[in-house]
Amino acid sequence: MLTEIRIESLGAISAAVGEFDRGLTVLTGETGTGKTMVVTGLHLLGGARADATRVRSGADRAVVEGRFTTTDLEDAVVGQLDDMLDASGAERDEDGSVIALRSVSREGPSRAYLGGRSVPAKSLGDFTAELLTLHGQNDQLRLMRPEEQRGALDRFAKAGPALERYRKLRDAWLTARNDLADRRSRMRELALESDRLNFALNEIDAVDPQPGEDDALVADIVRLSELDTLREAAMTAHAALSGAPDDAETSGHSAADGLGRAKAALESTDDAKLRALAGQVGEALTVVADAAGELSGFLDELPVDASALEAKLARQAELRTLTRKYAADVDGVLRWAQESRQRLAQLDVSEEGLTALAARVDELARELAQAAVDLSGIRRKAAKRLAKEVTAELSGLAMADAQFSIEVSNDVAADEDPAALALPTGEFARAGADGVDQVEFGFAAHRGMDQLPLAKSASGGELSRVMLALEVVLAASAAGTTMVFDEVDAGVGGRAAVQIGRRLARLARTHQVIVVTHLPQVAAYADVHLVVHSAGPKGTSVVRRVTGDERVAELARMMAGLGESDSGRAHARELLDAAQRDEI
Repeated sequence: MLTEIRIESLGAISAAVGEFDRGLTVLTGETGTGKTMVVTGLHLLGGARADATRVRSGADRAVVEGRFTTTDLEDAVVGQLDDMLDASGAERDEDGSVIALRSVSREGPSRAYLGGRSVPAKSLGDFTAELLTLHGQNDQLRLMRPEEQRGALDRFAKAGPALERYRKLRDAWLTARNDLADRRSRMRELALESDRLNFALNEIDAVDPQPGEDDALVADIVRLSELDTLREAAMTAHAALSGAPDDAETSGHSAADGLGRAKAALESTDDAKLRALAGQVGEALTVVADAAGELSGFLDELPVDASALEAKLARQAELRTLTRKYAADVDGVLRWAQESRQRLAQLDVSEEGLTALAARVDELARELAQAAVDLSGIRRKAAKRLAKEVTAELSGLAMADAQFSIEVSNDVAADEDPAALALPTGEFARAGADGVDQVEFGFAAHRGMDQLPLAKSASGGELSRVMLALEVVLAASAAGTTMVFDEVDAGVGGRAAVQIGRRLARLARTHQVIVVTHLPQVAAYADVHLVVHSAGPKGTSVVRRVTGDERVAELARMMAGLGESDSGRAHARELLDAAQRDEI
Protein backbone atom coordinates (compact mmCIF):
# COMPACT_ATOMS: atom_id res chain seq x y z
CA MET A 1 0.00 0.00 0.00
CA LEU A 2 0.96 3.68 -0.26
CA THR A 3 2.09 5.04 3.10
CA GLU A 4 3.37 8.47 2.12
CA ILE A 5 3.59 10.84 -0.82
CA ARG A 6 5.78 13.91 -1.04
CA ILE A 7 5.18 16.50 -3.76
CA GLU A 8 7.33 19.48 -4.68
CA SER A 9 6.52 22.22 -7.23
CA LEU A 10 3.74 20.33 -8.99
CA GLY A 11 0.86 22.52 -10.14
CA ALA A 12 -0.61 24.49 -7.24
CA ILE A 13 1.45 22.55 -4.68
CA SER A 14 4.77 24.07 -3.70
CA ALA A 15 5.68 21.44 -1.12
CA ALA A 16 3.36 18.98 0.60
CA VAL A 17 3.50 15.63 2.36
CA GLY A 18 0.52 13.31 2.65
CA GLU A 19 0.50 10.28 4.95
CA PHE A 20 -1.87 7.40 4.27
CA ASP A 21 -3.07 4.42 6.22
CA ARG A 22 -5.16 1.34 5.62
CA GLY A 23 -8.83 1.75 4.85
CA LEU A 24 -10.51 4.71 3.14
CA THR A 25 -8.69 8.02 2.76
CA VAL A 26 -10.42 11.04 1.22
CA LEU A 27 -8.88 14.23 -0.09
CA THR A 28 -11.11 17.29 -0.12
CA GLY A 29 -10.69 21.00 -0.59
CA GLU A 30 -11.86 23.96 -2.60
CA THR A 31 -11.64 23.82 -6.39
CA GLY A 32 -8.20 24.94 -7.58
CA THR A 33 -6.28 24.08 -4.43
CA GLY A 34 -4.53 21.15 -6.11
CA LYS A 35 -6.38 18.03 -4.96
CA THR A 36 -6.02 16.49 -8.40
CA MET A 37 -2.26 17.12 -8.28
CA VAL A 38 -2.03 14.27 -5.78
CA VAL A 39 -3.57 11.95 -8.37
CA THR A 40 -1.37 13.49 -11.06
CA GLY A 41 1.64 12.69 -8.89
CA LEU A 42 0.52 9.08 -8.56
CA HIS A 43 0.08 8.90 -12.34
CA LEU A 44 3.69 10.07 -12.70
CA LEU A 45 4.82 7.32 -10.32
CA GLY A 46 2.81 4.98 -12.53
CA GLY A 47 5.05 5.81 -15.50
CA ALA A 48 2.71 8.32 -17.17
CA ARG A 49 4.12 10.76 -19.69
CA ALA A 50 5.78 13.73 -18.02
CA ASP A 51 4.26 17.13 -18.85
CA ALA A 52 6.64 20.06 -18.28
CA THR A 53 3.68 22.46 -18.05
CA ARG A 54 2.79 20.84 -14.71
CA VAL A 55 5.96 22.24 -13.14
CA ARG A 56 5.04 25.07 -10.77
CA SER A 57 5.77 28.58 -12.02
CA GLY A 58 9.20 29.73 -10.86
CA ALA A 59 10.52 26.22 -10.22
CA ASP A 60 13.02 24.29 -12.36
CA ARG A 61 11.50 20.90 -11.74
CA ALA A 62 8.70 19.03 -9.99
CA VAL A 63 9.35 16.01 -7.79
CA VAL A 64 6.95 13.29 -6.67
CA GLU A 65 8.10 10.67 -4.17
CA GLY A 66 6.01 7.75 -2.94
CA ARG A 67 6.75 5.22 -0.20
CA PHE A 68 5.14 1.79 -0.65
CA THR A 69 4.86 -1.30 1.54
CA THR A 70 4.10 -4.79 0.23
CA THR A 71 3.22 -6.66 3.41
CA ASP A 72 -0.50 -6.84 2.52
CA LEU A 73 0.04 -8.43 -0.89
CA GLU A 74 -0.03 -12.08 -1.85
CA ASP A 75 3.28 -13.96 -1.76
CA ALA A 76 3.30 -14.44 -5.54
CA VAL A 77 2.94 -10.70 -6.12
CA VAL A 78 5.63 -9.89 -3.56
CA GLY A 79 7.96 -12.33 -5.30
CA GLN A 80 7.26 -10.69 -8.64
CA LEU A 81 8.00 -7.25 -7.16
CA ASP A 82 11.24 -8.51 -5.60
CA ASP A 83 12.33 -9.82 -9.01
CA MET A 84 11.73 -6.35 -10.48
CA LEU A 85 13.78 -4.75 -7.70
CA ASP A 86 16.63 -7.21 -8.20
CA ALA A 87 16.61 -6.69 -11.98
CA SER A 88 17.07 -2.93 -11.56
CA GLY A 89 19.49 -3.12 -8.62
CA ALA A 90 16.96 -1.33 -6.39
CA GLU A 91 16.85 -1.87 -2.64
CA ARG A 92 14.21 -1.69 0.06
CA ASP A 93 14.51 0.89 2.82
CA GLU A 94 15.45 -0.12 6.38
CA ASP A 95 11.79 -0.64 7.30
CA GLY A 96 11.18 -2.85 4.23
CA SER A 97 9.36 -0.17 2.25
CA VAL A 98 10.22 0.83 -1.31
CA ILE A 99 10.70 4.45 -2.36
CA ALA A 100 9.66 5.44 -5.88
CA LEU A 101 10.51 8.87 -7.25
CA ARG A 102 9.81 10.81 -10.44
CA SER A 103 11.18 14.23 -11.31
CA VAL A 104 9.90 16.39 -14.16
CA SER A 105 12.22 19.10 -15.48
CA ARG A 106 10.92 22.26 -17.06
CA GLU A 107 13.63 21.84 -19.67
CA GLY A 108 14.96 18.40 -20.48
CA PRO A 109 13.91 14.80 -19.86
CA SER A 110 12.19 13.48 -16.75
CA ARG A 111 13.93 11.06 -14.38
CA ALA A 112 12.63 7.99 -12.57
CA TYR A 113 14.14 6.30 -9.50
CA LEU A 114 13.22 3.06 -7.73
CA GLY A 115 14.77 1.96 -4.46
CA GLY A 116 17.58 4.48 -4.86
CA ARG A 117 18.45 3.46 -8.43
CA SER A 118 17.80 5.33 -11.67
CA VAL A 119 15.41 3.33 -13.86
CA PRO A 120 13.41 3.92 -17.07
CA ALA A 121 9.95 5.40 -16.48
CA LYS A 122 8.42 2.20 -17.91
CA SER A 123 10.23 0.07 -15.32
CA LEU A 124 8.91 2.33 -12.58
CA GLY A 125 5.41 2.01 -14.06
CA ASP A 126 5.68 -1.79 -14.24
CA PHE A 127 6.53 -1.87 -10.53
CA THR A 128 3.80 0.49 -9.33
CA ALA A 129 1.23 -1.15 -11.62
CA GLU A 130 1.23 -4.08 -9.19
CA LEU A 131 0.49 -1.70 -6.30
CA LEU A 132 -1.75 1.05 -7.72
CA THR A 133 -5.01 1.08 -9.64
CA LEU A 134 -5.78 4.64 -10.76
CA HIS A 135 -9.22 5.85 -11.82
CA GLY A 136 -9.44 9.41 -13.03
CA GLN A 137 -12.35 11.29 -14.54
CA ASN A 138 -11.24 10.21 -18.00
CA ASP A 139 -11.47 6.52 -17.08
CA GLN A 140 -15.25 6.76 -17.43
CA LEU A 141 -14.73 7.63 -21.08
CA ARG A 142 -12.25 4.78 -21.53
CA LEU A 143 -14.88 2.40 -20.20
CA MET A 144 -16.87 3.08 -23.36
CA ARG A 145 -14.13 1.69 -25.60
CA PRO A 146 -14.57 -1.91 -26.79
CA GLU A 147 -10.98 -2.84 -25.93
CA GLU A 148 -11.41 -1.56 -22.36
CA GLN A 149 -14.65 -3.52 -21.95
CA ARG A 150 -12.98 -6.67 -23.26
CA GLY A 151 -10.03 -6.11 -20.91
CA ALA A 152 -12.34 -5.75 -17.90
CA LEU A 153 -14.16 -8.97 -18.81
CA ASP A 154 -10.85 -10.82 -19.24
CA ARG A 155 -9.71 -9.63 -15.80
CA PHE A 156 -12.87 -11.00 -14.24
CA ALA A 157 -12.69 -14.24 -16.23
CA LYS A 158 -8.94 -14.68 -15.53
CA ALA A 159 -8.60 -15.36 -19.24
CA GLY A 160 -4.88 -14.52 -19.37
CA PRO A 161 -3.54 -18.08 -20.02
CA ALA A 162 -6.16 -18.81 -22.70
CA LEU A 163 -5.50 -15.46 -24.37
CA GLU A 164 -1.74 -16.04 -24.32
CA ARG A 165 -2.15 -19.47 -25.95
CA TYR A 166 -4.39 -17.96 -28.62
CA ARG A 167 -1.88 -15.21 -29.38
CA LYS A 168 1.04 -17.64 -29.74
CA LEU A 169 -0.96 -19.84 -32.14
CA ARG A 170 -2.11 -16.77 -34.08
CA ASP A 171 1.48 -15.57 -34.52
CA ALA A 172 2.56 -19.02 -35.76
CA TRP A 173 -0.45 -19.24 -38.11
CA LEU A 174 0.12 -15.81 -39.62
CA THR A 175 3.84 -16.49 -40.10
CA ALA A 176 3.26 -19.85 -41.82
CA ARG A 177 0.43 -18.49 -43.96
CA ASN A 178 2.45 -15.49 -45.09
CA ASP A 179 5.39 -17.77 -45.90
CA LEU A 180 3.15 -19.99 -48.03
CA ALA A 181 1.67 -17.03 -49.89
CA ASP A 182 5.17 -15.60 -50.47
CA ARG A 183 6.46 -18.88 -51.89
CA ARG A 184 3.54 -19.28 -54.22
CA SER A 185 3.73 -15.73 -55.56
CA ARG A 186 7.51 -15.85 -56.01
CA MET A 187 7.94 -19.41 -57.21
CA ARG A 188 9.95 -18.51 -60.36
CA GLU A 189 12.19 -16.04 -58.50
CA LEU A 190 12.75 -18.41 -55.61
CA ALA A 191 13.45 -21.32 -57.95
CA LEU A 192 16.20 -19.29 -59.68
CA GLU A 193 17.68 -18.38 -56.31
CA SER A 194 17.55 -22.01 -55.26
CA ASP A 195 19.41 -23.07 -58.44
CA ARG A 196 22.12 -20.45 -57.88
CA LEU A 197 22.63 -21.51 -54.29
CA ASN A 198 22.76 -25.19 -55.21
CA PHE A 199 25.38 -24.53 -57.92
CA ALA A 200 27.53 -22.51 -55.53
CA LEU A 201 27.29 -25.06 -52.74
CA ASN A 202 28.19 -27.91 -55.12
CA GLU A 203 31.25 -25.95 -56.24
CA ILE A 204 32.32 -25.35 -52.64
CA ASP A 205 31.69 -28.98 -51.64
CA ALA A 206 33.79 -30.19 -54.59
CA VAL A 207 36.77 -28.16 -53.38
CA ASP A 208 36.04 -29.05 -49.72
CA PRO A 209 37.97 -26.19 -48.08
CA GLN A 210 39.04 -26.59 -44.46
CA PRO A 211 39.02 -23.84 -41.81
CA GLY A 212 42.21 -21.73 -42.02
CA GLU A 213 43.53 -23.79 -44.92
CA ASP A 214 44.49 -20.77 -47.05
CA ASP A 215 46.78 -19.34 -44.35
CA ALA A 216 48.40 -22.75 -43.79
CA LEU A 217 49.03 -23.09 -47.52
CA VAL A 218 50.85 -19.75 -47.66
CA ALA A 219 53.22 -20.87 -44.92
CA ASP A 220 53.81 -24.24 -46.64
CA ILE A 221 54.46 -22.62 -50.03
CA VAL A 222 57.00 -20.19 -48.55
CA ARG A 223 58.79 -23.10 -46.92
CA LEU A 224 58.83 -25.21 -50.08
CA SER A 225 60.08 -22.29 -52.17
CA GLU A 226 63.21 -22.15 -49.98
CA LEU A 227 63.58 -25.93 -49.64
CA ASP A 228 67.34 -26.19 -50.32
CA THR A 229 68.22 -23.25 -48.12
CA LEU A 230 66.14 -24.57 -45.26
CA ARG A 231 67.59 -28.07 -45.55
CA GLU A 232 71.17 -26.80 -45.56
CA ALA A 233 70.60 -24.56 -42.52
CA ALA A 234 68.93 -27.33 -40.55
CA MET A 235 71.61 -29.91 -41.41
CA THR A 236 74.42 -27.50 -40.48
CA ALA A 237 72.81 -26.69 -37.17
CA HIS A 238 72.12 -30.35 -36.44
CA ALA A 239 75.72 -31.29 -37.19
CA ALA A 240 76.99 -28.53 -34.94
CA LEU A 241 74.88 -29.73 -32.07
CA SER A 242 75.18 -33.50 -32.32
CA GLY A 243 77.47 -34.22 -35.26
CA ALA A 244 76.56 -35.42 -38.73
CA PRO A 245 75.88 -39.16 -39.01
CA ASP A 246 78.57 -41.23 -40.71
CA ASP A 247 80.95 -38.21 -40.79
CA ALA A 248 84.28 -38.99 -39.18
CA GLU A 249 85.47 -35.41 -39.41
CA THR A 250 82.70 -34.07 -37.11
CA SER A 251 82.73 -37.03 -34.76
CA GLY A 252 83.68 -35.88 -31.31
CA HIS A 253 83.57 -32.19 -32.21
CA SER A 254 79.83 -31.47 -31.76
CA ALA A 255 78.35 -29.29 -29.04
CA ALA A 256 76.77 -32.32 -27.42
CA ASP A 257 80.10 -34.16 -27.26
CA GLY A 258 81.85 -31.11 -25.83
CA LEU A 259 79.22 -30.61 -23.17
CA GLY A 260 79.34 -34.32 -22.32
CA ARG A 261 83.09 -34.17 -21.78
CA ALA A 262 82.80 -31.02 -19.69
CA LYS A 263 80.10 -32.58 -17.52
CA ALA A 264 82.15 -35.73 -16.97
CA ALA A 265 85.24 -33.72 -16.04
CA LEU A 266 83.38 -31.65 -13.47
CA GLU A 267 81.69 -34.64 -11.90
CA SER A 268 85.05 -36.42 -11.47
CA THR A 269 86.22 -33.87 -8.85
CA ASP A 270 85.39 -33.70 -5.16
CA ASP A 271 84.96 -29.90 -5.22
CA ALA A 272 81.37 -28.95 -4.35
CA LYS A 273 81.35 -25.83 -6.50
CA LEU A 274 82.58 -27.70 -9.60
CA ARG A 275 80.06 -30.49 -9.06
CA ALA A 276 77.33 -27.83 -8.87
CA LEU A 277 78.51 -26.45 -12.20
CA ALA A 278 78.25 -29.96 -13.61
CA GLY A 279 74.52 -29.79 -12.98
CA GLN A 280 74.21 -26.60 -14.99
CA VAL A 281 76.21 -28.14 -17.83
CA GLY A 282 73.89 -31.13 -17.71
CA GLU A 283 70.90 -28.84 -18.17
CA ALA A 284 72.59 -27.25 -21.18
CA LEU A 285 73.25 -30.71 -22.58
CA THR A 286 69.53 -31.53 -22.26
CA VAL A 287 68.56 -28.34 -24.13
CA VAL A 288 71.06 -29.14 -26.91
CA ALA A 289 69.73 -32.68 -27.21
CA ASP A 290 66.12 -31.43 -27.46
CA ALA A 291 67.03 -28.88 -30.13
CA ALA A 292 68.91 -31.52 -32.10
CA GLY A 293 65.88 -33.80 -31.93
CA GLU A 294 63.55 -31.08 -33.24
CA LEU A 295 65.97 -30.32 -36.08
CA SER A 296 66.04 -33.98 -36.97
CA GLY A 297 62.25 -34.07 -37.11
CA PHE A 298 62.19 -30.91 -39.25
CA LEU A 299 64.58 -32.51 -41.75
CA ASP A 300 62.48 -35.67 -41.89
CA GLU A 301 59.35 -33.66 -42.76
CA LEU A 302 60.96 -31.72 -45.61
CA PRO A 303 59.97 -33.05 -49.05
CA VAL A 304 62.68 -34.81 -50.96
CA ASP A 305 61.84 -32.91 -54.17
CA ALA A 306 59.83 -29.90 -55.36
CA SER A 307 56.75 -31.86 -56.55
CA ALA A 308 54.99 -31.05 -53.26
CA LEU A 309 55.28 -27.35 -54.06
CA GLU A 310 53.37 -27.81 -57.30
CA ALA A 311 50.56 -29.64 -55.45
CA LYS A 312 50.34 -26.85 -52.87
CA LEU A 313 50.20 -24.17 -55.58
CA ALA A 314 47.43 -26.05 -57.39
CA ARG A 315 45.40 -26.32 -54.15
CA GLN A 316 45.92 -22.60 -53.53
CA ALA A 317 44.51 -21.85 -56.98
CA GLU A 318 41.38 -23.92 -56.21
CA LEU A 319 40.79 -21.99 -52.98
CA ARG A 320 41.31 -18.64 -54.71
CA THR A 321 38.53 -19.54 -57.13
CA LEU A 322 36.17 -19.72 -54.13
CA THR A 323 37.48 -16.61 -52.36
CA ARG A 324 37.07 -14.54 -55.53
CA LYS A 325 33.35 -15.47 -55.69
CA TYR A 326 32.05 -15.88 -52.17
CA ALA A 327 34.24 -14.27 -49.48
CA ALA A 328 37.63 -12.74 -48.74
CA ASP A 329 39.07 -15.90 -47.15
CA VAL A 330 38.32 -19.57 -46.68
CA ASP A 331 36.67 -19.07 -43.29
CA GLY A 332 34.36 -16.51 -44.90
CA VAL A 333 33.54 -18.99 -47.68
CA LEU A 334 32.57 -21.59 -45.08
CA ARG A 335 30.32 -19.10 -43.26
CA TRP A 336 28.67 -18.14 -46.54
CA ALA A 337 28.06 -21.79 -47.31
CA GLN A 338 26.44 -22.38 -43.90
CA GLU A 339 24.15 -19.37 -44.31
CA SER A 340 23.27 -20.41 -47.84
CA ARG A 341 22.28 -23.91 -46.72
CA GLN A 342 19.96 -22.35 -44.12
CA ARG A 343 18.48 -20.07 -46.76
CA LEU A 344 18.11 -22.99 -49.16
CA ALA A 345 16.13 -24.89 -46.53
CA GLN A 346 13.66 -22.00 -46.54
CA LEU A 347 13.41 -21.95 -50.34
CA ASP A 348 11.76 -25.28 -50.79
CA VAL A 349 9.52 -24.53 -53.78
CA SER A 350 9.00 -28.13 -54.73
CA GLU A 351 5.46 -29.41 -54.92
CA GLU A 352 6.12 -31.60 -51.91
CA GLY A 353 7.45 -28.66 -49.90
CA LEU A 354 4.50 -26.43 -50.74
CA THR A 355 2.07 -29.22 -49.92
CA ALA A 356 3.73 -29.80 -46.54
CA LEU A 357 3.65 -26.08 -45.74
CA ALA A 358 -0.01 -25.81 -46.77
CA ALA A 359 -0.81 -28.74 -44.50
CA ARG A 360 1.00 -26.97 -41.66
CA VAL A 361 -1.03 -23.80 -42.25
CA ASP A 362 -4.27 -25.81 -42.13
CA GLU A 363 -3.19 -27.57 -38.94
CA LEU A 364 -2.35 -24.27 -37.25
CA ALA A 365 -5.67 -22.80 -38.42
CA ARG A 366 -7.57 -25.67 -36.76
CA GLU A 367 -5.60 -25.29 -33.53
CA LEU A 368 -6.12 -21.52 -33.59
CA ALA A 369 -9.85 -21.89 -34.24
CA GLN A 370 -10.18 -24.23 -31.27
CA ALA A 371 -8.17 -21.85 -29.05
CA ALA A 372 -10.45 -19.01 -30.18
CA VAL A 373 -13.55 -21.04 -29.34
CA ASP A 374 -12.11 -21.93 -25.92
CA LEU A 375 -11.36 -18.27 -25.20
CA SER A 376 -14.84 -17.25 -26.33
CA GLY A 377 -16.37 -19.88 -24.07
CA ILE A 378 -14.47 -18.53 -21.06
CA ARG A 379 -15.62 -15.00 -21.87
CA ARG A 380 -19.28 -15.91 -22.48
CA LYS A 381 -19.50 -17.87 -19.25
CA ALA A 382 -17.85 -15.07 -17.25
CA ALA A 383 -19.96 -12.38 -18.96
CA LYS A 384 -23.15 -13.72 -17.37
CA ARG A 385 -21.66 -13.78 -13.89
CA LEU A 386 -20.05 -10.35 -14.23
CA ALA A 387 -23.26 -8.75 -15.54
CA LYS A 388 -25.24 -10.25 -12.67
CA GLU A 389 -22.78 -9.07 -10.01
CA VAL A 390 -22.49 -5.54 -11.46
CA THR A 391 -26.29 -5.27 -11.63
CA ALA A 392 -26.44 -6.25 -7.96
CA GLU A 393 -23.86 -3.60 -7.08
CA LEU A 394 -25.83 -0.97 -9.00
CA SER A 395 -28.86 -1.84 -6.91
CA GLY A 396 -26.82 -0.95 -3.85
CA LEU A 397 -25.85 2.35 -5.45
CA ALA A 398 -29.43 3.65 -5.53
CA MET A 399 -30.09 2.18 -8.98
CA ALA A 400 -32.39 -0.67 -8.01
CA ASP A 401 -34.03 -0.88 -11.44
CA ALA A 402 -30.84 -0.65 -13.48
CA GLN A 403 -29.82 -3.54 -15.70
CA PHE A 404 -26.24 -4.17 -16.82
CA SER A 405 -25.46 -6.69 -19.54
CA ILE A 406 -22.46 -7.97 -21.47
CA GLU A 407 -22.77 -9.33 -24.99
CA VAL A 408 -19.99 -11.47 -26.44
CA SER A 409 -20.34 -12.06 -30.19
CA ASN A 410 -18.14 -13.15 -33.07
CA ASP A 411 -16.30 -10.44 -34.94
CA VAL A 412 -17.49 -11.49 -38.40
CA ALA A 413 -14.75 -11.31 -41.03
CA ALA A 414 -15.32 -9.07 -44.03
CA ASP A 415 -14.80 -10.31 -47.57
CA GLU A 416 -11.13 -10.70 -48.45
CA ASP A 417 -10.14 -10.11 -44.82
CA PRO A 418 -6.54 -11.39 -44.52
CA ALA A 419 -7.21 -12.40 -40.88
CA ALA A 420 -10.36 -14.44 -41.65
CA LEU A 421 -10.46 -17.68 -39.65
CA ALA A 422 -12.86 -20.59 -40.19
CA LEU A 423 -14.42 -21.61 -36.86
CA PRO A 424 -15.66 -25.15 -36.12
CA THR A 425 -19.22 -23.83 -36.59
CA GLY A 426 -18.46 -22.98 -40.23
CA GLU A 427 -18.53 -19.22 -39.62
CA PHE A 428 -15.66 -16.98 -40.61
CA ALA A 429 -14.48 -14.64 -37.86
CA ARG A 430 -11.74 -12.07 -37.80
CA ALA A 431 -8.77 -13.42 -35.85
CA GLY A 432 -7.66 -10.26 -34.08
CA ALA A 433 -4.83 -9.95 -31.58
CA ASP A 434 -7.30 -10.39 -28.68
CA GLY A 435 -9.45 -13.15 -30.11
CA VAL A 436 -12.45 -13.41 -32.42
CA ASP A 437 -14.88 -11.74 -30.01
CA GLN A 438 -16.60 -8.41 -29.82
CA VAL A 439 -17.46 -7.44 -26.23
CA GLU A 440 -20.09 -4.81 -25.61
CA PHE A 441 -21.45 -3.53 -22.29
CA GLY A 442 -25.14 -2.74 -22.28
CA PHE A 443 -27.14 -0.66 -19.82
CA ALA A 444 -30.69 0.30 -19.04
CA ALA A 445 -31.43 2.67 -16.17
CA HIS A 446 -34.93 1.21 -15.57
CA ARG A 447 -36.59 -2.12 -16.04
CA GLY A 448 -38.62 -2.36 -19.20
CA MET A 449 -36.31 -0.03 -21.12
CA ASP A 450 -34.33 -1.35 -24.05
CA GLN A 451 -30.77 -2.10 -23.12
CA LEU A 452 -28.47 -0.02 -25.30
CA PRO A 453 -24.67 0.15 -25.53
CA LEU A 454 -23.25 1.80 -22.42
CA ALA A 455 -21.89 4.73 -24.42
CA LYS A 456 -25.38 5.58 -25.66
CA SER A 457 -27.51 4.93 -22.62
CA ALA A 458 -25.73 6.14 -19.45
CA SER A 459 -25.56 9.70 -18.14
CA GLY A 460 -22.41 11.04 -16.45
CA GLY A 461 -23.62 10.13 -12.96
CA GLU A 462 -24.84 6.72 -14.08
CA LEU A 463 -21.56 6.04 -15.82
CA SER A 464 -19.68 6.91 -12.61
CA ARG A 465 -21.71 4.38 -10.68
CA VAL A 466 -21.34 1.72 -13.36
CA MET A 467 -17.56 2.12 -13.23
CA LEU A 468 -17.53 1.99 -9.44
CA ALA A 469 -19.77 -1.09 -9.41
CA LEU A 470 -17.50 -2.76 -11.96
CA GLU A 471 -14.42 -1.95 -9.91
CA VAL A 472 -15.97 -3.27 -6.71
CA VAL A 473 -16.67 -6.59 -8.45
CA LEU A 474 -13.25 -6.76 -10.13
CA ALA A 475 -11.44 -5.78 -6.93
CA ALA A 476 -11.98 -9.21 -5.41
CA SER A 477 -9.06 -10.53 -7.49
CA ALA A 478 -6.64 -7.79 -6.43
CA ALA A 479 -6.82 -7.69 -2.63
CA GLY A 480 -4.14 -5.63 -0.93
CA THR A 481 -3.58 -3.13 -3.74
CA THR A 482 -4.16 0.61 -3.55
CA MET A 483 -7.14 1.96 -5.49
CA VAL A 484 -7.25 5.67 -6.29
CA PHE A 485 -10.44 7.39 -7.46
CA ASP A 486 -10.35 10.95 -8.75
CA GLU A 487 -13.89 12.39 -8.47
CA VAL A 488 -15.48 9.13 -9.56
CA ASP A 489 -18.61 10.49 -7.85
CA ALA A 490 -18.93 13.44 -10.26
CA GLY A 491 -22.53 14.13 -11.25
CA VAL A 492 -23.92 12.17 -8.27
CA GLY A 493 -25.72 13.47 -5.20
CA GLY A 494 -28.29 12.67 -2.54
CA ARG A 495 -28.96 9.06 -1.64
CA ALA A 496 -26.72 7.81 -4.45
CA ALA A 497 -23.80 9.71 -2.93
CA VAL A 498 -24.36 7.98 0.40
CA GLN A 499 -24.38 4.60 -1.31
CA ILE A 500 -21.14 5.42 -3.13
CA GLY A 501 -19.56 6.28 0.21
CA ARG A 502 -20.76 2.96 1.66
CA ARG A 503 -19.40 1.01 -1.34
CA LEU A 504 -16.04 2.73 -1.13
CA ALA A 505 -15.88 2.00 2.59
CA ARG A 506 -16.71 -1.63 1.89
CA LEU A 507 -14.00 -1.77 -0.78
CA ALA A 508 -11.57 -0.36 1.79
CA ARG A 509 -11.96 -3.50 3.89
CA THR A 510 -9.71 -5.40 1.47
CA HIS A 511 -7.92 -2.51 -0.24
CA GLN A 512 -6.35 0.78 0.56
CA VAL A 513 -8.73 3.25 -1.11
CA ILE A 514 -7.85 6.89 -1.79
CA VAL A 515 -10.63 9.16 -3.10
CA VAL A 516 -10.63 12.76 -4.29
CA THR A 517 -14.19 13.94 -3.72
CA HIS A 518 -16.49 16.96 -3.48
CA LEU A 519 -19.24 14.99 -1.74
CA PRO A 520 -19.59 15.21 2.06
CA GLN A 521 -21.63 11.98 1.98
CA VAL A 522 -18.53 10.16 0.68
CA ALA A 523 -16.05 12.01 2.90
CA ALA A 524 -18.03 11.10 6.01
CA TYR A 525 -17.16 7.41 5.54
CA ALA A 526 -13.40 8.02 5.49
CA ASP A 527 -10.97 6.50 7.96
CA VAL A 528 -8.50 9.29 7.17
CA HIS A 529 -9.57 12.75 5.98
CA LEU A 530 -6.95 14.93 4.25
CA VAL A 531 -7.69 18.52 3.23
CA VAL A 532 -5.81 20.34 0.50
CA HIS A 533 -6.07 24.08 1.03
CA SER A 534 -4.33 27.28 0.01
CA ALA A 535 -1.82 28.70 2.48
CA GLY A 536 1.02 31.10 2.20
CA PRO A 537 2.07 33.32 -0.70
CA LYS A 538 1.51 32.82 -4.43
CA GLY A 539 -1.34 30.35 -4.05
CA THR A 540 0.74 27.69 -2.34
CA SER A 541 -1.30 24.62 -1.32
CA VAL A 542 -0.68 22.29 1.60
CA VAL A 543 -2.09 18.91 2.64
CA ARG A 544 -3.36 18.64 6.21
CA ARG A 545 -5.03 15.80 8.11
CA VAL A 546 -8.20 16.85 9.93
CA THR A 547 -9.93 15.17 12.85
CA GLY A 548 -12.57 16.07 15.40
CA ASP A 549 -14.01 19.58 15.09
CA GLU A 550 -11.78 20.41 12.11
CA ARG A 551 -13.23 17.51 10.20
CA VAL A 552 -16.77 18.52 11.12
CA ALA A 553 -16.03 22.04 9.86
CA GLU A 554 -14.70 20.69 6.57
CA LEU A 555 -17.81 18.53 6.05
CA ALA A 556 -19.98 21.55 6.78
CA ARG A 557 -18.08 23.57 4.20
CA MET A 558 -18.57 20.78 1.65
CA MET A 559 -22.29 20.59 2.40
CA ALA A 560 -23.20 24.24 1.93
CA GLY A 561 -20.15 26.38 2.52
CA LEU A 562 -21.21 26.76 6.15
CA GLY A 563 -18.02 25.65 7.87
CA GLU A 564 -18.31 28.35 10.55
CA SER A 565 -22.06 28.21 11.27
CA ASP A 566 -23.55 26.21 14.12
CA SER A 567 -26.34 24.83 11.92
CA GLY A 568 -23.85 23.72 9.24
CA ARG A 569 -21.69 22.02 11.84
CA ALA A 570 -24.72 20.31 13.35
CA HIS A 571 -25.71 18.85 9.99
CA ALA A 572 -22.12 17.78 9.33
CA ARG A 573 -21.82 16.10 12.73
CA GLU A 574 -25.08 14.28 12.12
CA LEU A 575 -23.81 13.06 8.74
CA LEU A 576 -20.52 11.94 10.27
CA ASP A 577 -22.21 10.12 13.15
CA ALA A 578 -24.56 8.35 10.74
CA ALA A 579 -21.66 7.17 8.61
CA GLN A 580 -19.72 5.92 11.61
CA ARG A 581 -22.74 4.02 12.91
CA ASP A 582 -23.49 2.50 9.50
CA GLU A 583 -22.91 -1.24 9.44
CA ILE A 584 -21.42 -1.56 5.99
